[in-house]
Amino acid sequence: MFHQLTDPALNGSCRGAASLCNRSADGDTLQLPTFSTAAKVRVIITFTLCAVSAVCNLVVLWAANHRGRRKSHVRILIMNLMAADLLVTFIVMPVDAVWNITVQWQAGDIACRLLMFLKLVAMYSCAFVTVVISLDRQSAILNPLGISEAKRKSKIMLAVAWTMSLVLSLPQMFIFHSVTITVPDNFTQCTTHGSFVQHWQETLYNMFTFVCLFLLPLVIMICCYTRIFVEISSRMTRNNQVSRDVPLRRSHNNIPKARMRTLKMSIVIVTSFIICWTPYYLLGLWYWLFPEKMEETVSHSLTHMLFIFGLFNACLDPITYGLFTIHLHHSLKRCWRKSNIQTEFENKTSLIMSRLSPHTQVGSSGSNIDNEKGNDESGTKSGSRTIITESKL
Repeated sequence: MFHQLTDPALNGSCRGAASLCNRSADGDTLQLPTFSTAAKVRVIITFTLCAVSAVCNLVVLWAANHRGRRKSHVRILIMNLMAADLLVTFIVMPVDAVWNITVQWQAGDIACRLLMFLKLVAMYSCAFVTVVISLDRQSAILNPLGISEAKRKSKIMLAVAWTMSLVLSLPQMFIFHSVTITVPDNFTQCTTHGSFVQHWQETLYNMFTFVCLFLLPLVIMICCYTRIFVEISSRMTRNNQVSRDVPLRRSHNNIPKARMRTLKMSIVIVTSFIICWTPYYLLGLWYWLFPEKMEETVSHSLTHMLFIFGLFNACLDPITYGLFTIHLHHSLKRCWRKSNIQTEFENKTSLIMSRLSPHTQVGSSGSNIDNEKGNDESGTKSGSRTIITESKL
């Protein structure tokens, strides 16, 4: 509808004839989008997810950053994943919610280009950091003796992931812009209309984004965990056949418990990413290839639901890390104990001060009298009491 409304011939001819301004080329009445009930539900759920995701990711990021001076490369990976989720939380979610409320774009052309760029950076970073976690787990299982190089490799892969996220998102700055129509009323939208000469060019760009954002990461993650499962199965088989293989008998499945826990955590993170975003990306693929059939078949309510389901992944990552990591439990317990101890100490101090304040006054007056009379035994005792009371206080 928006592409039809922005047709130069139709938009220019309708300026003089009011009767034609409300009709399309097919004779149907043109209607601008409104803040529907489905959009209202989407806004409420999006703001709720934004609050939950912000709290969970910030808590995990704080706990991972304050656990010891030396950070393991796994914690560095998790911190980067939390940072990517925070980008989704503070950019994608608020922009989507406010845009649904205002219906049209009211932030100007520069904000349109910049926010669409940052939105895609957040989406790319989530996908690419998840891929880095998969590659790191594959290296840890297939090459357990290369643990000394794991931290350096993970830093290099993270740098490549963030750089690719920025580079692949740069086209958004040029193809998105604000467009204003006058038929049937003044309406401004942040869109790609007019940036492509032909429709197949826009479809090609969307397909390239789909491959880099979802399909390629999905293939890499499936390959990584397939190799991991094959390696674990072969080790278990060799351990059952050769009982003398001492280096691999560190646990019941030939993998140390800590490494196995991290492997399970990464599997859950990857699985949640795939489950949450697959329906929405498949819907987008359907729309890019067959837009008319998709609009006739799929309701707008289902589109809202699938996008919200994808955003839910930003809340699942910190929850998954908290469930599989003992360090987070210890950090939260330590913080809770410190706050309780500090509160209890302040309460006891105020109670002692209130109880001993009269004795302190008597002791101080006794010492003054003692100075005036000279070396009096009672004054000396009272002065000693004052010193003891103050030292206890």
